Amino acid sequence: MSKPQTVLVTGATGFIAKHCILTLLKSGYQVRGSLRTMSRADEVKSALAPHADVSNLTFVKLDLMSDDGWDEAMNGCDFVQHVASPFPGGEPKDENELIIPAREGALRALRAAASAGVKRLVLTSSMAAVAYGKQDRTPGPFTEADWTNTDSNIGAYIKSKTIAERAAWEFINSGAAGDLEMAVINPGAVLGPLLDNTWSTSGELVRLLLARKMPACPRIAFAMIDVRDVAEAHLQAIIKPEAAGERFLLVTPSAWMVDVSKALSGAGYNTPTGNLPDFMVRIIALFDKTIHLAARNLGQQTLVDNSKLKTVLGIEPRNVTEMSVSMAKTMKQFGVV
Repeated sequence: MSKPQTVLVTGATGFIAKHCILTLLKSGYQVRGSLRTMSRADEVKSALAPHADVSNLTFVKLDLMSDDGWDEAMNGCDFVQHVASPFPGGEPKDENELIIPAREGALRALRAAASAGVKRLVLTSSMAAVAYGKQDRTPGPFTEADWTNTDSNIGAYIKSKTIAERAAWEFINSGAAGDLEMAVINPGAVLGPLLDNTWSTSGELVRLLLARKMPACPRIAFAMIDVRDVAEAHLQAIIKPEAAGERFLLVTPSAWMVDVSKALSGAGYNTPTGNLPDFMVRIIALFDKTIHLAARNLGQQTLVDNSKLKTVLGIEPRNVTEMSVSMAKTMKQFGVV
């Protein structure tokens, strides 16, 4: 019987990373999860243990801003899923608080993976690196060929994801990576079930609705994806030969916040089903960091082409109702609301 292949997953305490680890364990891989603080290892294991055998899960200590431990963490790994990246609760005072760790962390992961002879690294980027800022492009849905314009008036998080991904591709295309292959995952807003009481920043949308933090829904639209589909995409990006050298936009058709709320209301949750006037949203945004981040795109709906997700990775994404209701159910289960 052949020895299981080993995958390093960075940022193991994160919402997406936990699901990536779970999918890998269920698929028979040995998994190394990276932590900034080793004392959180039991927390991650406890979240995953009800869903999978965690005997093939070990941990290493890594920091995006330090070289310590990266070579040892990569030793013997077949693949890497580099999920770790700073994600703000609000706009930072200095954009470099996000940009530098995102870029340097990606390059540290790539350099160490190349040095260790890793076959392929899957980088968790974002739709933020694709569909924002003023772009000179043919009208129509955004595709993987598009890049966010970092010279536009965009937030620090969007800029950080774009700069980090561009730096990663420059490293790969420079020849410095040797035989290391890379695939990039670009999710939209990530919803879906919690595994413990941590959730995505995108999931704050569902929490606000469940907690009735506003009387009605801002006219904000999201291209969303279920976290289980994100984890499966990371796995398929390892397995599929044709995924090497490709970016993958992970989204369902764009939906309004009121669509999410109506899905929750239809499942029996007490959520608002009317729209909030734009001027009121701008007032709320002065006091709520999450709404402030989203309110830049008030009244705008971004069209995105997800055909590569289906044709290359073979994933038919879950719908808005399934991802929203599963998130609400587990937020109640883990006492988030």
